[in-house]
Amino acid sequence: MSQSRLTTALQDGLLSLPTGGITIMRPSATYDVSALPRDHVQIVHGFYPDHAAWENAGYTVTQDLSKTAVAIVVVPRSKALARAMVAAACAYADIVVVDGQKTDGVDSIFKDCRKRLGTLPTITKGHGRIFWFASTDKFADWTAPPPAKGPHGFVTTAGVFSDGAIDAGSALLVGALPAKLPARMADLGAGWGYLAAPVLDRAGVQSLDLIEAEALSLACARQNVTDPRVTFHWADATQFTAKPGYDGIVMNPPFHTGRVADPSLGRAFIQSAARLLAPHGKLWMVANRHLPYESCLSECFRNVDMIASNGAFKVFHANRPQR
Repeated sequence: MSQSRLTTALQDGLLSLPTGGITIMRPSATYDVSALPRDHVQIVHGFYPDHAAWENAGYTVTQDLSKTAVAIVVVPRSKALARAMVAAACAYADIVVVDGQKTDGVDSIFKDCRKRLGTLPTITKGHGRIFWFASTDKFADWTAPPPAKGPHGFVTTAGVFSDGAIDAGSALLVGALPAKLPARMADLGAGWGYLAAPVLDRAGVQSLDLIEAEALSLACARQNVTDPRVTFHWADATQFTAKPGYDGIVMNPPFHTGRVADPSLGRAFIQSAARLLAPHGKLWMVANRHLPYESCLSECFRNVDMIASNGAFKVFHANRPQR
């Protein structure tokens, strides 16, 4: 296996780290930290599956960045969030290291940093780039503003799904929901809470669990949804457990782990929905039209119907889950 960019930079002597804490911001569970002194490493992460994976591996994991000698920014897909992470790293660390894949936009961040700082040491390898610089105040304007209400009337923030507009798939799902829904409901992958109000407006709903893995999204949902019937869960929907089973579930499952669509993630949500529903439970789900979920739905539910569609999305209703 070839060395990671970080290992190459350290072992080739191109990057020297000062003595002190090393904070890694939003690394995937497979990010290579083998070249770092383990007892100096802290992970900062708000995505529950990765947070749990690093914690299970024995690392100190938190959601909040604190003073540190080195901050390693692992570039996320959201450019606004990536910029905010660079600004935060500059505010808390002496040395800032930025590492990421080209498909996640690391080259764009590199060019923006180079415009402000001039020539920067860098390594390109494995379809990505790593670069580093001493902390500076030149990125203060990249600091993310606090979550705020947008023109759509909902509170969102940098890095959350559909932060600038209501997702068209979720809107189609809302239009396909019946006038009455079961009593005990859940939303798997609830995001910033768009589906909550329409679900709670339906007759018959007594409770709604919002289950969301991204802490940034869940923090927005807490501001958008104030109905006392709602309970918030920071959790991986594909691993979540609930007893008794839910009477009904709504969901617009994610289908990306990177830039490329990954239908297996949506299938994991379908399997989880079947597991979490009571024997009489019902599922309402929207998906991008090109994603092949029909066979998985048929394997997990005895009855499956497409109840709405357009050129981009399809909405399914399924019941009688099969364990």
